[in-house]
Amino acid sequence: MHNYLKRILTARVYDVAIESPLEHAPTLSARIGNNVLFKREDLQPVFSFKLRGAYNKMSQLTPEQLKRGVIAASAGNHAQGVALSAHRLSCRATIVMPTTTPQLKIDAVRHFGKRSVDIVLHGNSYSDAYSHALELEKELNLTFVHPFDDPDVIAGQGTIAMEILRQHQAPIHAIFCAIGGGGLISGVAAYVKQVRPDIKIIGVQTTDSDAMYRSLKANKRITMNDVGLFSDGTAVKLVGEETFRICKKYVDEIILVDTDAVCAAIKDVFQDTRSILEPAGALAVAGAKLYAKREKLKDQTLIPIACGANMNFDRLRFVAERAEIGEKREAILAVTIPETPGSFRQFCALLGNRNITEFNYRYADPTAAQVFLGVQVRDPSETSKLLATLEKNKLRALDLTDNEMAKLHLRHLVGGRAPDAKDEIMYRFEFPERPGALMNFLNSMNHNWNISLFHYRNHGADYGRVLVGMQVPHQDKKALKTFLDTLGYPYWDESNNPAYKLFLG
Repeated sequence: MHNYLKRILTARVYDVAIESPLEHAPTLSARIGNNVLFKREDLQPVFSFKLRGAYNKMSQLTPEQLKRGVIAASAGNHAQGVALSAHRLSCRATIVMPTTTPQLKIDAVRHFGKRSVDIVLHGNSYSDAYSHALELEKELNLTFVHPFDDPDVIAGQGTIAMEILRQHQAPIHAIFCAIGGGGLISGVAAYVKQVRPDIKIIGVQTTDSDAMYRSLKANKRITMNDVGLFSDGTAVKLVGEETFRICKKYVDEIILVDTDAVCAAIKDVFQDTRSILEPAGALAVAGAKLYAKREKLKDQTLIPIACGANMNFDRLRFVAERAEIGEKREAILAVTIPETPGSFRQFCALLGNRNITEFNYRYADPTAAQVFLGVQVRDPSETSKLLATLEKNKLRALDLTDNEMAKLHLRHLVGGRAPDAKDEIMYRFEFPERPGALMNFLNSMNHNWNISLFHYRNHGADYGRVLVGMQVPHQDKKALKTFLDTLGYPYWDESNNPAYKLFLG
């Protein structure tokens, strides 16, 4: 049994780490009716809490061990923590990373390590890299710096809890921690439960990477065959022996959240701080929101640890697309309407003043049209009311909000050729992003012209980019010109665009 209270109180972390601020989140607090305080570990020099544990471990090595060097296996934040620690301690570090590691992270490790780090790329997964690191440890007589299953690493992470209790001495209902291997929550729980046992310690994992949740439930460590990679910072197949023991003793519960909830949490943090967390960094925020709603909490202090911000910029498009669904503020529907002039306008009228986030439609059948629709709602009950309204007006609707295939793939595949769409012309428009812009377009258009294609996706700009196919007889060309000029929206004729002819014509 390790005396974690003493280890944490005497941990060496502040040579390299900062005492991160405990920051009030006014927007999120108001929305969920509780006092939410973010522990901003994303502001550490390596943009993650991992620096604390890595440095505390390495700073306590003997001069002989430091001279021989250390080794670690990591594809992310732990690698950067070890690299910076090695530079500060003038120690050589070998870091084994999978060959699939993005160049961005490899460059970050080199940056923080300066000339103190040797990077070895091996295998296609963390497990491959970990096994190879253990081999090199013996072969080169190095000291292994484990990312989570080491008392000194755990104690380093526990200094976060020490800061929280010093920074906020008023009552705290719960502290929320993301769990991968369990190092962070073990350190936090070991300290808090010995000093303020009334505070709940709640772990948060994704539904597809929940090794600690399964292990605690089975009362033994469970090895997962596969883990989801969206929250790559917590994608661990087997938790540590020591972290499992501590979590079993001190952690009150573990909450599971899905990808959409994590995306929504990233947006929540951005709205309050203008900072962008990585998925693992936002896990605790997602868990705090779900817990507050489940327990019907009001006016309680909840502290999620924002534990990392090493976000790959290319993932932001996906995060933004899924955030509204994660907050249950967007519904995805498939609606069948009659393939007749005017039915499209009637359908849009039934949607009322709701903000349309996406509209995908392509002519395919002379009798029925299938529309893929995204619409903003206040909550799931409004989705139910909208479905009932559509059904009442004899428009068959299917709720796809929780359909992963639809959200990931189908929304990008709606369309194709329409050889039976006679007299079709194709125009691209910029609609002002305000309620009524679509209805103004439909009401101004000749009601005898059939819409054969409609594509729109809200990208958060001041105007919406819209592609519209219309079946306009040749004799109506003059009327079409009048319609376009009086509409007042910028437009471009795409009827001769080779991409349209190749894929849609």
